[in-house]
Amino acid sequence: MSARAQLTSPTSLFGAPSAGAAVSSQVKTEQLTAELLVHAPDGVTPGKTLWLGLLLQHQPHWHTYWKNPGDSGLPTQLQWTLPTGLTAGDIAWPAPQKIAIGTLANLGYEGQVLLPVPVKVDSSFRPGGLAQAADIQLQASWLVCRETCIPQDGTFRISIPVRGSTALHAARFAAAQAATPVALPGKVEASVDARGMLLRVSRLPATWVGQAIQALPETAELLDTPALPATTDSLTRGALQPGQQGWEGDTWQALVPYSPQRSTSPTQLAWVFSLGKDSLRGEASVSGNWPAVAEMAKIPPALQAALDTNARDASVPPAPAGGMVWMVLGALLGGLILNLMPCVFPVLAIKVLGFAAQGGQSRAQHRAQGLAYTTGVVLSFMALGGLLLALRAGGEQLGWGFQLQSPAVITGLAVLFTLLALNLAGWLHIGNLLPAGLAGMQLRHPVAEAFLSGVLAVAIASPCTAPFMGASLGYAITLPGLQSLVLFAALGLGLALPYLLASWLPAVGRWLPRPGAWMETLKHFLAFPMAATVVWLVWVLGHLSGVDGAASLLLLLLSLGLLVWALRQSGSGKRIFTIISIAASAISISTTWQFGLKNDDAAAVTSNGSPTQDGDWQTWSEPAVQATLKEGKPVFVDFTAAWCITCQVNKKTTLTNAEVEAAFAAKQVRLLRADWTRRDPAITQALQALGRSGVPVYVLYAPGKPAVVLTEILTPGEVLKAVAQL
Repeated sequence: MSARAQLTSPTSLFGAPSAGAAVSSQVKTEQLTAELLVHAPDGVTPGKTLWLGLLLQHQPHWHTYWKNPGDSGLPTQLQWTLPTGLTAGDIAWPAPQKIAIGTLANLGYEGQVLLPVPVKVDSSFRPGGLAQAADIQLQASWLVCRETCIPQDGTFRISIPVRGSTALHAARFAAAQAATPVALPGKVEASVDARGMLLRVSRLPATWVGQAIQALPETAELLDTPALPATTDSLTRGALQPGQQGWEGDTWQALVPYSPQRSTSPTQLAWVFSLGKDSLRGEASVSGNWPAVAEMAKIPPALQAALDTNARDASVPPAPAGGMVWMVLGALLGGLILNLMPCVFPVLAIKVLGFAAQGGQSRAQHRAQGLAYTTGVVLSFMALGGLLLALRAGGEQLGWGFQLQSPAVITGLAVLFTLLALNLAGWLHIGNLLPAGLAGMQLRHPVAEAFLSGVLAVAIASPCTAPFMGASLGYAITLPGLQSLVLFAALGLGLALPYLLASWLPAVGRWLPRPGAWMETLKHFLAFPMAATVVWLVWVLGHLSGVDGAASLLLLLLSLGLLVWALRQSGSGKRIFTIISIAASAISISTTWQFGLKNDDAAAVTSNGSPTQDGDWQTWSEPAVQATLKEGKPVFVDFTAAWCITCQVNKKTTLTNAEVEAAFAAKQVRLLRADWTRRDPAITQALQALGRSGVPVYVLYAPGKPAVVLTEILTPGEVLKAVAQL
C-alpha cells in the first residue's frame, strides 16, 4: 500500500513568502525520511545555477534505487513545478552500491543519499509581483524495499530567497558531488557477440590496476548486473568467459552476459566504473551485431507510468489557487486555438463577416447576439464537463489509460476517428445526411438563433479537440467538480471570444484572416493524423483481444469505408453497392462483436509480462478463494509485483521448486497469483485485511482452518512444512 504524506511550508506556493530563510518540507514514513534541500549561494540570479536535492535517509536495511535499478525495482522519479525562467536538469546520480539478494542484485542506496539536480536561472526569470522569493514544488515517487517493497510518494514545497545566499546544506551537496562519477579520462570500447558484451577500458587510475572493478550500465534490463565476480585475474581477451573480468597490462576488460530481460540493442551505452568511493563515467559506441531478442516475459517499459498513476490517492485534491489561475488561462488559450481549426474557423468567419451585411441592426442587437452565442458555447462545454463528472461520480475511472483497457471503447474510438478522417478527406459530409428542411432551418429570433449557433459551434469543435486537447480535457475531469467546470467554461469562453469581441467591437472582424483554398488543403492533410490514430487504436486492441480482434476491427473499418464510398456513388449502381456495403458492415459488426470486444486470454498479459494463467497459476480474486474453499480444497495465494525483487527470487528459488510443485499437486492446492504491479484496489484491500502494507505476501488457506501467512523470504522447506499440515 502506498504511503503518501505532504507537509506544506509556511509559505503558499504562489503567494508571498514569509520573511527569513528558505523553508523546506519533509515526508516521513516508517521506512525513510525524505527532505527537499536547496543550495543557492548566489541566490536566484539570472545566468547562475542553483541546486535542489532530495535527501533520502533510509531506516536500517531499507533501500531505494539508482537510475538502473538492477534485476528489479524502480528508480526515484522527480517532477518539478518551477517559476518561469528556472529550468531543472536531470538528477546527478551518485554512484550506487550493489545490493545482492540470492542470485539477483539491486542497484541503489542504503543509509543516506542526496539526489542533486542543477537548476539553471535564465535571464527571463522575474520574481512575481513584490515577491522576493522563488517558490518551488516537487512531486517525488520512490520504491523502498527490504524483504517487502512499498511504493511511496510525497509533495514538497520550498521558498528560496531571490537575493541573499542559501547555503546551509553546502556540505551535503559537496558530498553528493564527490559521490557523482567524474568523466573517464580514457576510452571505453564495447563490442557484442553471442556470448555477451566485451568491455575494454584504458587509462584507468594507476591505483586501480589489478583490482576488481564494479562496472554498471546506466541502461536497465540490458546486461546481467551481478555477473562480474568480486575477484579478478590476469586474463587475455580470448581467455575471458562470460561473467569474468581481468587485466591485460593496464587495460581492464570484462565479458558481461546479457540480461534475460533484454529487449533493446542500443548503439551507445554509458557505464559507471567504481572502486571503493571513487567512480568514473564513460560512454562507448557499441560495435558488432546484437543477438536477436528472444520472446520472453519482461517488465514493460511503461511500468513507472502505471505505478505513478496508481500512486495517486482515490480522493482528488484541489489545485492550488495560483495553479488554478494558470490552468484557467491555459484553457482559455486552448479555446482560442480551436477557432483556427478548419472545422470551426469557416463558421466563425462567416458569422463575423455577416455583421457587415446586417446594416439594419443596431449595435445593441449585435452585442446581444454576441452574448447569446457566448452563452450557448460556454453552457454547452459545461454540460459536456458535467456529463463526464457524473460518470466519474458513478464510479467510472475516467482517463485514457482506463478507457483503453476496454475493447468496446477502443472499437468505438477507432470508428469515430475513421469517420473523422473520411470527413476531413472530403469523402463524408455529415451535414448532407440531415434532412434539407432541418439543415436550412433558421429561427426568426436572432438572439435565440445566436444561442443555438453557439451550441452548434461546440458540436463542430468537439471532434477537433480529440487530437489536440485530449490530454488537457483528460486532466480537467480529474479535478474536483467545481474546478473542472470552471476549466470547461474557460475553454468555451476561449472558443466564443473572437465572435464576442467582433459583436462588441466591429473593427475586430477586419483583423481575422479570410477563408481561402488553403483551408481545404489543410483540412485534407489533417485526415492523415486521424488515420494514424486509428492505426494506433488497432494496435492497442490487438494487445487486448489478440490478432483476431485486431483483424475484426480492420474488417469493420474497411466495410465502413465501403459504405461511405457507396453512398457517394450515383446512378443505378448506387443501390446495389449500398446493399452490398450494408451487408458487409453487418457481417463485420458481428465479427467484431465476437472477436474484437472480448479480452483474449492468450493475448492478455499481466503488468510483469507473464500470462494471466501461468502454468498451474491462475489470476487471484476473492470469490475464487472462497469458491475453492467451499469445494473443500486448499488455496495458496502469491501476492506479488513485477518491481518486487524478493518476489522474483522466491518465484525462482521456491515456487518453481520441483518438490514444492509436487507437494501442491499431491494436496490438490489451487494456486492463485495476485499481481499488485498496478496496485489493484481489491488486492490492496486484501493486503490490509492481512495486516500487510507491501509485497511479497504468501498465504495458505485451508477449509475450516485459519489462514497461514508465510514469511517474506520464502524457502522450499517452509512451504513443504505448511502444505504437509493440510
